[in-house]
Amino acid sequence: MSVPTWIFDLDDTLHQASLGIFAHISRMMNLYMERHLAMTEEEARRLRLQYWHRYGATLQGLVRHHDVDARHFLQETHLLDELYRWLVWEPALGTTLRTLPGRKIVLSNGPQHYIEGLLHRMHIRHQFAACYGMEKMRFQPKPDRRGFRCMLQAERLDPARCIMVEDSLANLYAAKSLGMRTVWVSRQSRKPAFVDVRVSKLSQLLRQRW
Repeated sequence: MSVPTWIFDLDDTLHQASLGIFAHISRMMNLYMERHLAMTEEEARRLRLQYWHRYGATLQGLVRHHDVDARHFLQETHLLDELYRWLVWEPALGTTLRTLPGRKIVLSNGPQHYIEGLLHRMHIRHQFAACYGMEKMRFQPKPDRRGFRCMLQAERLDPARCIMVEDSLANLYAAKSLGMRTVWVSRQSRKPAFVDVRVSKLSQLLRQRW
């Protein structure tokens, strides 16, 4: 492969969202559903998980079945000042990104303001040529291939010259089906056939020959 274009996921890839950010966003989504859809706490929790498993994002189910305004929902549930306290990332992340050859893009199911805000807080926004959140993906979240295609078409990219870096196997499977190379961020020892490379942390990308 000539110099690749790197497509990075955000949550649990560029930062460790599972240490607190995901839990807080989930709480905010539950509260939003309780408040705006007149649900109990348990009803909101169960429906949120159901939509996440079915559509890849809670938002899709709320828009399709409850006429929720997508932008309002994303703004209310991703309040940056509340999320920054849990933001954790690899100390050498900036060096890793700067050293990797090729153009870099973020593709995330998060809202645009959330992606931009976290990357600025981590002092790595300048490392990325573009960022694609739910709005720029036309509210078609990964692993929906339409979301991937929105980014590929907008950036005029050949999938065969792209490397997708993700913690989600479903998203990597979709990327592979489009022709991308795949990197799985995971501590598991085994990897599926559609994963080309597995790393436990992003600095290990520098050990590979791209």
